[in-house]
Amino acid sequence: MVKKIILEARINEYAMRDENPHVPWTADEIAETAARCREEGASIVHFHARNPDGSPLHTVEAYAETIRKIRSKCDILVHPTLGWFSNDDDPEGRIHCVTNLAKDPDTRPDFAPIDTGSTNLEMYDRETRIFSHADRVYENRTDTLEHYAREFGRAGIKPVLVTWSIGFTRRAAALIEMGLVAEPAYFLLNMTDGPYLTGHPGTREGLEAHLQFLPRDRRVEWTANIVGGNLLDLAEMAARRGGHLAPGIGDYSYRELSCPSNEEVMRMAARAVRAAGREIASPQDVREMLGL
Repeated sequence: MVKKIILEARINEYAMRDENPHVPWTADEIAETAARCREEGASIVHFHARNPDGSPLHTVEAYAETIRKIRSKCDILVHPTLGWFSNDDDPEGRIHCVTNLAKDPDTRPDFAPIDTGSTNLEMYDRETRIFSHADRVYENRTDTLEHYAREFGRAGIKPVLVTWSIGFTRRAAALIEMGLVAEPAYFLLNMTDGPYLTGHPGTREGLEAHLQFLPRDRRVEWTANIVGGNLLDLAEMAARRGGHLAPGIGDYSYRELSCPSNEEVMRMAARAVRAAGREIASPQDVREMLGL
């Protein structure tokens, strides 16, 4: 049997509309986008709740409203973000929104991310040779990661192990070995391009470096995305290597493709997957593949 490919639509992140006007912000826009992406083959939607002006809106009420509206429109699986990336003095508090959502079956997320390490989130301008946001750090202490994994297990939420580099991958493998993350584990291999230097580059070599260090003695599924780069260029490679894809205009505007909508990106990704001889997974297929 030919293995099916999971398509996850990463529809908004913290993206504004100066680069791509199709970024959804409101609950209605997010739900409508999720439904259109589902029609094009996406089985998971990853989103950030936003205010009407695009600023982050991180409340249980906002996420609950958005999840209900998504589920009223289609059967796509739901993967909300955690709290704002700046942990401040309460890193464990970043998951309170997700774990509170899990108390109601109607709003319980299917997935939630665990970024398995800390990283700098500066931006580098190669023309001016200047860093911006040079003091910005995304902190994820190991004791905090253990806490997240335990709480997601109690809440019935599948963790997405987000790895930005090989060190993150090794730490994620340790969480599986400790019994804190159930198999089959789901890795998101997060590459970075453009002004973002912190991850593996969004190239064949960058992806291959990730793959060399995935745990071979564990049941693992992996998907790929690129922050600041065109994931479609790697779609065929990922499909042929047995992986999955997580594109979307939240991570990259695709200006070279005339700033497409999320559903247009999904359509192009699905076309590339089928060209590689693979079929697209439905939400039910994903449930079976990942043990939801």
